[in-house]
Amino acid sequence: MGADLKALPATLPDYALRAQQSLSAEAWAYFDGGAGDESTQQRNVAAWARWGLRPRVLQDLRAGHTRVTLLGREIPIPLIVAPMAYQAWAHADAERGMAMAAASQQCGFVLSQHSTTPLQPVASLIRKEPARGPLWMQLANGADRACLLEVADQAAQAGYEALVLSVDAPVQGSRDRVRRLGAHPPSQLMTPHWRPAAPASTGLCGGTLESALRWDDLSWLQERIRLPLLLKGITHPLDARQAVRLNVAGLVLSNHGGRVLDTQPATAECLPELAEALQGDAALLVDGGIRRGTDVFKALALGAQAVLIGRPCLWGLASHGAMGAAHVLRLLRDEFEMALALCGCRSPADIRREHVRWLGQLDEPS
Repeated sequence: MGADLKALPATLPDYALRAQQSLSAEAWAYFDGGAGDESTQQRNVAAWARWGLRPRVLQDLRAGHTRVTLLGREIPIPLIVAPMAYQAWAHADAERGMAMAAASQQCGFVLSQHSTTPLQPVASLIRKEPARGPLWMQLANGADRACLLEVADQAAQAGYEALVLSVDAPVQGSRDRVRRLGAHPPSQLMTPHWRPAAPASTGLCGGTLESALRWDDLSWLQERIRLPLLLKGITHPLDARQAVRLNVAGLVLSNHGGRVLDTQPATAECLPELAEALQGDAALLVDGGIRRGTDVFKALALGAQAVLIGRPCLWGLASHGAMGAAHVLRLLRDEFEMALALCGCRSPADIRREHVRWLGQLDEPS
């Protein structure tokens, strides 16, 4: 974290501009690009603005705090860095820097199975930090089954506290920006925990879907892992109820940042329906388009217990390394705390659905 504080961008939107200047055109397309026409990616961001805040005034805010309880553990703030692949392509600090940035701001961190850094040294950097947030490991659908179990076991031994299985991307989406530039991660970047399943000779998408995980595989997986399991990529309430029947620890409402299947609704549009379907039977988190601390407040008002933050943290890393990622999280923390106070809430437990109102239908992305 050797960056000059005076050189850091002043605001969250400034980080995206700085990151685009710092990254190659290929890297920017890979990290920023979405699927198809990118309508879901754009809608994710716009939808949070369509929820308006309804503050209460003259409330007793003494002894206020940002702590929440998640998976039975009290955490300092409901902010978690989402799993993101190939972070070494964005900056040499890579996943180590991102993990340290999260820990420095008392935020959680999820390491991607497509990490360019082994899980063990990442954990050893932050697991003993007393004020850090959750430390989780992501598993990707489409991995070799033996590899999945190996990574899960290594994560448990290294001190990770939960596994996050991404269920919405058994194949990659069609990303036009990436295809135009041929923007693939550099071949020298190694992903030590990723081993794809061997494709079958027939079937959809070149046979890759023949080995993709299915609902009946979750029991098989849960019987063989030692950590709580969350499913990331649930958007439909029927899938949420199915997950509850299988006793998963939690769900992450996510459309993969608009990177896999275009024209899905925004996560901010899906959140109330999913919260109603779950009725508190499992932890509910959300990601997708969260760009401000006020978005975090709105997510909690609509039924989430915490949020995952992706691209903004990546923009901080790309432009200023670990210090930039930490500053992005600091800005989000400050904005969330301000929103909490200005809406009349002493803590996240005081946030209610009555603190937000839907302002109207979204215009279609241009």
